[in-house]
Amino acid sequence: MKRSICVAALAVLYAALSPASAQVYPSRPITIVVPFAAGGPNDTFARILAERMRGSLGQPVLIENIGGAGGTIGVGRVARATGDGYTLSFGSLSSHVLNGAFFNLPYDVVNDFEPIAMAVDGPQILVARKNFPANDLKEFIAWLKANPDKATMGHPGSGSAAHVGGAFMQKETGTRFQFVPYRGGGPAMQDVISGQIDFTMTVASNSLPQIRSGLIKPYAVMGKSRLTAAPDIPTVDEAGVHGVYSSVWFALWAPKGTPKDIVGKLNAAIVEALADPAVQARLHDLGQEVPPRLQQSPEYLGALHKAEVGKWWPIVKAAGIKGE
Repeated sequence: MKRSICVAALAVLYAALSPASAQVYPSRPITIVVPFAAGGPNDTFARILAERMRGSLGQPVLIENIGGAGGTIGVGRVARATGDGYTLSFGSLSSHVLNGAFFNLPYDVVNDFEPIAMAVDGPQILVARKNFPANDLKEFIAWLKANPDKATMGHPGSGSAAHVGGAFMQKETGTRFQFVPYRGGGPAMQDVISGQIDFTMTVASNSLPQIRSGLIKPYAVMGKSRLTAAPDIPTVDEAGVHGVYSSVWFALWAPKGTPKDIVGKLNAAIVEALADPAVQARLHDLGQEVPPRLQQSPEYLGALHKAEVGKWWPIVKAAGIKGE
């Protein structure tokens, strides 16, 4: 009888201690790995979210920058991590979709991760030198068709979202132009301003100050909705060139096998963060859009992730684009 009581007591004690970490998740700091150096868009957006998520989760949410090899080192680190909810991956179209088309990776960009939420959507803007001979997007496309291979498009490096977006625009519109690679979006923008190249496709944060100053000419937002920070710039659909979308979205993932309840808690923390007016204002100031509530679920991110692989990988391979 005494033995049975002791065994029962030990079982109760074990049950109280062993699963505690799962029941009270999170019980220690959470690390979000950003696969690029500090100071860039991935880092900035991750820090805005992490700061707000800390209050919801009741634990510090730390950012660890692990750059190198186009983001593959940092993403690979999370792919190999334990799926316990304490090591997460924050990345974008470039790090979690395009890299799979460029490199022979030791991980699967889709199947080695559990989607948590899309956090930020940043449609690119098509802009040209201010004296380019086209007043709107339809005229711009018509000029490119009438002058094949004469125009130059700058982009921030081979395999960048702008480079791939430009290849997509060529495919969809039947145009041809020359690509000019730069070491970053800033130098490309400077040469558009000075008239050294004709146009570029870039994120809002890199173009809105120049647009507002009249230094460059905007043609369209490469997304389905106008930007909150620039409501006067039409979408590609509104400008008459339908479906040519190119957006640099950002999202959060966990390693494969992370329990659904943990994914649910992390998703709830992001949803709460994105509903915060202060967070929304900071993202809008950076030219970014907060996805609608229906697009903040793990299921939506999972479907988007697979759809983007299906869209962009064939374009990359058909154009012979290589990552840097």
